[in-house]
Amino acid sequence: MGAVGAMAIAVAVATVRLFVLPHQDRPAPADAIVMFAGSPGRIERAVALARAGYAPVLAVSTPTADDPCPSGLMGVEVICFAPDPLTTRGESRWLAAAAAQRGWHSVIVITATTQTTRARLRLSRCYDGQARMIGVHPPRAMWPYMIAYEWAAMGKALLLQRGC
Repeated sequence: MGAVGAMAIAVAVATVRLFVLPHQDRPAPADAIVMFAGSPGRIERAVALARAGYAPVLAVSTPTADDPCPSGLMGVEVICFAPDPLTTRGESRWLAAAAAQRGWHSVIVITATTQTTRARLRLSRCYDGQARMIGVHPPRAMWPYMIAYEWAAMGKALLLQRGC
C-alpha cells in the first residue's frame, strides 16, 4: 500500500469518526433544547424531546422565512431565532447569549449527525455550560454532500475562525 492508499484510509476513518458516527449524547433534563437549522428530521426530534419534558424551553433556528417555527406545545416556551451570521457559528453565538441572559446552564442541541462534531467545537468556544449534542441522520441521498460540506466547514472552523 502506498502513501495515497494510506491517506485514503486515514480520510475514510476520520470521516466515519467525525461525521458518520460522531460522539453523541443521550437526552437528559436541561434548561433548554436548541435546534440548529438544516436537514430534515431535526424539528421533529426537537419537538419530541420538548413534548417528553426534557426542557421547558425549545429554541429553533429559523434563518429563513421558509423554516418552520413550531407552535402549540403545551407547557413549553418556544423561541424562534435567526442567527447572525446564518451559520453554525451564529447559532452558537446566539445560544451563548441566550444562555447568559436566561441563566441556562445545560442545553440539548439538535443537529444533523454530520454536523455534530463541528457544532460541538463551535459551541465550546462560546458556551461554558453543559451541551448534550444529539444528531439526526440526514436523508441517505444527502450524506455525500453533507460530508463534503462538513470537511470544508471543519477546516474553516479549525484554521480560519478559531474564536466564538
